Amino acid sequence: MNALLYGNTLVAYLTSLAIAGGVLLIAVVARSVILHRFGGERAGQSPFGDFGLRLARRTKLLLLVLPAVYLGARALTLAPELAGLLDRLATLSLIAQGALWGSGVIDFWLRRYERTRAEVEPHAVTTINAFRLALISGIWGVAVLSAFANLGFNITALITGLGIGGVAVALALQNILGDIFASLSIVLDKPFVVGDFIIVGETLGSVEHIGLKTTRLRALSGEQIAVPNGDLVKSRIRNFKRMWERRVVFKVGVVYQTPAAVLERIPSMIREIIEGIEETRVDRVHFMNFADSSLEFESVYYVLSPDYLTYANIQHAVNLGIVRAFEKEGIEFAYPTRTLYVSNAAQPGKEG
Repeated sequence: MNALLYGNTLVAYLTSLAIAGGVLLIAVVARSVILHRFGGERAGQSPFGDFGLRLARRTKLLLLVLPAVYLGARALTLAPELAGLLDRLATLSLIAQGALWGSGVIDFWLRRYERTRAEVEPHAVTTINAFRLALISGIWGVAVLSAFANLGFNITALITGLGIGGVAVALALQNILGDIFASLSIVLDKPFVVGDFIIVGETLGSVEHIGLKTTRLRALSGEQIAVPNGDLVKSRIRNFKRMWERRVVFKVGVVYQTPAAVLERIPSMIREIIEGIEETRVDRVHFMNFADSSLEFESVYYVLSPDYLTYANIQHAVNLGIVRAFEKEGIEFAYPTRTLYVSNAAQPGKEG
């Protein structure tokens, strides 16, 4: 038992084998338990279970053999060259397995977000898939650089070259990259979604599609308008689809010859007309201003619906009601007028 074989006793070899086998056995059992516990018909029942299932499926036992052998070999006395080789191989295996786990975490999170938003935001799928590819590529890029560094290559020059090249590419494609990151901002922040009616500056229309570079709107006149995403995130966006109710302000002017007693009744007349229409809430009606050609009444009410057609129908009914009420009471609407006074006084030095 104490005889030496390549510098190690049989007990040391058995200990090393037990450690390596134990590590592999733990990994195999843990993976099997997770697959059995959360796989099959139970898949999708628990977010935590789905996360564990994703990592278990991305655990490659072949990549865990070398780390297990390395741990077992630490119980042995090995030549420096052999120990260094095992160390490098085990590190490379762990880097590859770590990249698999990292990409699995990103994939799990983004696919979960995609499932929760796909029905209400189908446009988000394209953007999410693009960023999934970018993030996973980034993880594997870091893994490759780490592997080269572990093998003894000087990656400083490589990273510097990639950095300079990346800056050059970013400068050349800054507008495109800006629009791509803006699309991610739109998907995550959701200032609007497909189907919303928005106004951005002088551009207005219904959102038809949110892409990686542009968002496409359908204008009221029928044409499609493509707006760069970078312009959208820098602008003030008015989203009419998210109105709960619509505030309406309008003015009515009557002639200056209207008696004060009639002026006192006009606010209650207008209020009664508006309150008689469904889906409205009156805020105020006031005699507000002595205008150039009229006595102005300002009315404010709310349409309890964001729909523009509903508002137009209600305002149509309000206007007709006011015309009928004023006609019945003999109240005259004002219109722009000008009164010219001519003096008949005799001019000085002339006889009348």
